[in-house]
Amino acid sequence: MTLSGHRHLDSFDRAILRIIQKDNKTPQREIAAAVNLSAAAVQRRIAAMEKSGVIVGNVAIVAPEAVSLGITAIVEVNLHDERSASVDAAKALFREVPEVQQCYFATGGVSFVLVIVTSDMRAYEGLTRRLFGENDSVRSYRSLIALDRVKADTAIFIPQ
Repeated sequence: MTLSGHRHLDSFDRAILRIIQKDNKTPQREIAAAVNLSAAAVQRRIAAMEKSGVIVGNVAIVAPEAVSLGITAIVEVNLHDERSASVDAAKALFREVPEVQQCYFATGGVSFVLVIVTSDMRAYEGLTRRLFGENDSVRSYRSLIALDRVKADTAIFIPQ
């Protein structure tokens, strides 16, 4: 374990993570062959990474258009102030809204950056009114509507 509570990752762990981030249904025997370990060793390492919080979940990635979510917006949100209570309230609000796919508390002149998916512009307008327009904590927001999902990779870069 390290100071942050996660276990130290060696080259085998990193190789395993690169494989299962692409497809977490890859059979452990295939992973084992790719990283030169036994299937049992791969299984133990994956279990240890799950237990320590390195692996936080296993999910299905759904194509937004397959479930009629045609609008993806990147939204910059500026709060009136960034006191702890204001920031914590905004974080809680954004976490509970299912259309908010990603939320980042950021630096550089913006309070938050959100990735939002909705079915259409009417739904997006209603959501922005509720989240930003009627929210006294929000000073301003700016929407960038994605024209194309060029890359929407869920895998994080894992250095060697």
